Amino acid sequence: MKIEKIVQALELDVRCGKDYLDREVTGGYTGDLLSDVMGNAREGYIWITRQVHQNIVAVASLKELAGIILINSCQPAPDTLEKAEAEKIPVMVSGLPAFEISGQIYNLLTSAG
Repeated sequence: MKIEKIVQALELDVRCGKDYLDREVTGGYTGDLLSDVMGNAREGYIWITRQVHQNIVAVASLKELAGIILINSCQPAPDTLEKAEAEKIPVMVSGLPAFEISGQIYNLLTSAG
């Protein structure tokens, strides 16, 4: 499923990377501990987190993640958006908590396949 379909279905606020919403999402990972995400997320996953600092972009780029969704209406720091744009990583915001957005994305991905 493309990121764009997830954005539309869940009414996500795209903060940067609008030109890269055609990326295919192959799964997802929810977590705030960067080392955990580095060890367990896979290429093509969408990452759901509460972290807003620019290190999330470094992890997403390193792991070749499809994009990042920030939960609980958390807003990314300005330097995070700059780095994400430079690295071509879409960053989106949801008002939902991690549990709910994770479940909704899981349902979207499993119903599409």
